[in-house]
Amino acid sequence: MSEDSKATRNKRLVVDGFRRFAAGDVEVLRTLLREDFVEHSPDNPSGREAFMAFVARAPVARARLDLKRVVADDDHVVVHYHMTTDDDPRGVAVVDIWRMVDGRIAEHWDVLQPVPDAARTPHGMF
Repeated sequence: MSEDSKATRNKRLVVDGFRRFAAGDVEVLRTLLREDFVEHSPDNPSGREAFMAFVARAPVARARLDLKRVVADDDHVVVHYHMTTDDDPRGVAVVDIWRMVDGRIAEHWDVLQPVPDAARTPHGMF
């Protein structure tokens, strides 16, 4: 199997999972995450069950997620999206990095940045 097809398959899995999660399906994580899933964000738990319980209570589970771009390379898929809530309409710019192993997510890193007033970003955040 070529690396291009592996990247394409991983991208498709992550995008499908992202869309289902954004529509309110937290259970999709059970099919996407490996049991030994490793989380690299501070204060977020590793392990599929612990991470799912954490995410179900986190603001992201109730936020609007607007996918802006996806980049896939070999075993990594990177998603860039805008996360907003009723309380924070400007929201947060988020980049998630997922490492895939055999069609499931093995590791996760993220970077979050509050979206400033439009006047401060004349070329936009996205």
